[in-house]
Amino acid sequence: MDLGIDGNAALVTASSSGLGLASAKALAREGANVSICGRSTDRLEAAREEVASVADGEVRAQQADITSRSDIVSLVEETVDVFGGLDHVVTSAGGVPSGAFVDMDERDWYAAYDMLVMSHVWTLKEAHPYLEDSDAGSIVSITSTSVREAIEGLVLSNAVRRAVIGTVKTVSREFAPGVRANAVLPGAHETPRIEELIEQGLDRGEYGSYEEGLEDWSADIPLDRIGDPMELGDAIAFLSSDRASFVNGVAMPVDGGRLRS
Repeated sequence: MDLGIDGNAALVTASSSGLGLASAKALAREGANVSICGRSTDRLEAAREEVASVADGEVRAQQADITSRSDIVSLVEETVDVFGGLDHVVTSAGGVPSGAFVDMDERDWYAAYDMLVMSHVWTLKEAHPYLEDSDAGSIVSITSTSVREAIEGLVLSNAVRRAVIGTVKTVSREFAPGVRANAVLPGAHETPRIEELIEQGLDRGEYGSYEEGLEDWSADIPLDRIGDPMELGDAIAFLSSDRASFVNGVAMPVDGGRLRS
């Protein structure tokens, strides 16, 4: 299937690893010119090389902290300067601390809000004029299944990420018909974050092997496995494309069927 995004310009935030990186790779593989960002220069350069290895178009990398509004302004402006415009934006963000409500202090809540919500808001505000000028403007926001069903021990994600869904649903109407906005709700995917959590479980003696840890994470998934990050990336490439031109304002789970709601 030709997704019709060859030669388009795409920006993916927090894309030096994990689901953001997979999204950048999926868009690049379909021929889009892709701009990625991250805080660590070493990890960012490795990510750029990884995306470039599958790309048909141009790949650029820029150091940026998505909790800094000025960094996001610079990221959007320089992406537009290099690519001559902007057609697709994918907002991603790093994870926030796990823990119960009583474990979190006020600073944790503000930091989570900046990471998950304000980074999203700043990116959309800066990108919107350029997306309006595009013939195929699209936004896809990566959130979590926690916006649909709360996950034990993740109070910050459960509470704060829902603001992203409310924003996406709002702008899907306000930005239409020129720009579409959707969200994806990823379940467990074999990202560095999941690998880290399994390794921590191994250190605590909860698992006898890495494979046992994967089985534990897969226990409540009807497909009996966790996802490959590229499976989420492919879903995002589709939602960004002409093939999803009548899909707007949805929050699509990509979780192997784990959600029961």
